[in-house]
Amino acid sequence: MASMRDIKRRKGSIQSTQQITKAMKLVSTVKLQRARQNAERSRDYFTGMYETVTSILAKTAGMRHPYLNGSSTGKKAIVVMTSNRGLAGGYNSNVVKLITRGDFRRDEVVIYAVGKKGRDALARADYEIAEDLSEIAEEPAYPDAMRLSGELLAAFSRGEISGIYLAYTKFKNTVTHVPVLMRLLPVEIPEDARTRAESAGAPMNFEMEDEEALNLLIPKYITSLIYGGLVEAAASENGARMQAMDSATGNAEEMISSLSLQYNRARQSSITQELTEIIAGANAIT
Repeated sequence: MASMRDIKRRKGSIQSTQQITKAMKLVSTVKLQRARQNAERSRDYFTGMYETVTSILAKTAGMRHPYLNGSSTGKKAIVVMTSNRGLAGGYNSNVVKLITRGDFRRDEVVIYAVGKKGRDALARADYEIAEDLSEIAEEPAYPDAMRLSGELLAAFSRGEISGIYLAYTKFKNTVTHVPVLMRLLPVEIPEDARTRAESAGAPMNFEMEDEEALNLLIPKYITSLIYGGLVEAAASENGARMQAMDSATGNAEEMISSLSLQYNRARQSSITQELTEIIAGANAIT
């Protein structure tokens, strides 16, 4: 059995850790409220833009455009959204696994890393990091999404990349966060949008030239999806960290209770031994 001094020292260490996890839980709870509000406010626009654009494109018959047909040259660019800090359970590793355990070969992708944890993990796995955008992970703003969207579309237009993907965590509620890998370009039209377009019958016609319309529409589409991913990821990160710190605080409480019991038993054993020695000494004298 460990000595009383060792038990007391260990208990004190765990109590100090518990104070830290409690504080981190409170901070994450406050941040989650703000991040959740941002995610919920932008979700309708995020979803509406996606459904509108895919619905429009599903109704266009035989349109040829780089944004729709893509290029056979260049690597695939993946915007990977993780956090700058750990202690968030499996939040970061689940996003990284979308890349490392997905259908992409290491030599065919370049990473645009939003978050230090994803950047470091993928760099260790020998993935090419095209750009580090970790500074926008904490407080994402729409201009950040516009800047990143512009860079990606410029590289796509030059043929440097052949596709744009988004890896982020979708915030469903405080407990549930779902890692998602989404293709942004070439625009992927979901099957339900095609079905609705076929049932509608009439094709989509543009008042301006098709290419000009898509040159205006697609950048806004890409920007909105990137921004939506940023705010969803921020809410998911704080939700995951709040859960992790709550679990850590509970585990610390259990360990403190167990150590308190061990300490009391050790103390009782020590007192009993001392009494036995005193009685034995007294009997020896008499």
